Amino acid sequence: MAGAPDLQPTLTGETATIRPLKADDWAEMFAVASDPAIWEVHPVRDRYKEAVFRLYFDAAMASKSAFAFTVRTTGAIIGSSRYHDYVPERGEIEIGYTFLVRSRWGGNTNREVKRLMLSHAFSFVDAVLFWVGAENWRSQRAMEKIGGARRPGLFSRPLTPGPHVVFAITKDAFAANPYWRG
Repeated sequence: MAGAPDLQPTLTGETATIRPLKADDWAEMFAVASDPAIWEVHPVRDRYKEAVFRLYFDAAMASKSAFAFTVRTTGAIIGSSRYHDYVPERGEIEIGYTFLVRSRWGGNTNREVKRLMLSHAFSFVDAVLFWVGAENWRSQRAMEKIGGARRPGLFSRPLTPGPHVVFAITKDAFAANPYWRG
């Protein structure tokens, strides 16, 4: 593929829009993220605190690949994610640093935003990785539900403390999984 891929496109679904994160999203994004229940099984359990979330937000802005999830009809922020660690030689990228307001848990929003991000990523990679805290059973079950194949072993990195498991979804597995069509 010629040229670098767009790591911060605007993607529009039926109910949600994924758009580049902006500095002036801070107040509304923090209001959404300040719910301690969002972070209770995350490796950074105190991310609901303003100083801790500020580090997350500033790193997201610096990444130039971070998004705000918004309600398509109102523009209200309902979460965030980003592409991370694009490795063209391996044909891989990570989708991570994702959170969603609790009122959107268990519904179609998570599927919609992940489908949009995966579809875009598969226009330039063959596999998408998801790092999940080793004790974050909720996200691990969700990854299994959406067709993620767990890679053997535990992994660590300096950005997020504690051991992690890594799931991969390949372009072929994504195309073959009926979950993404429903």
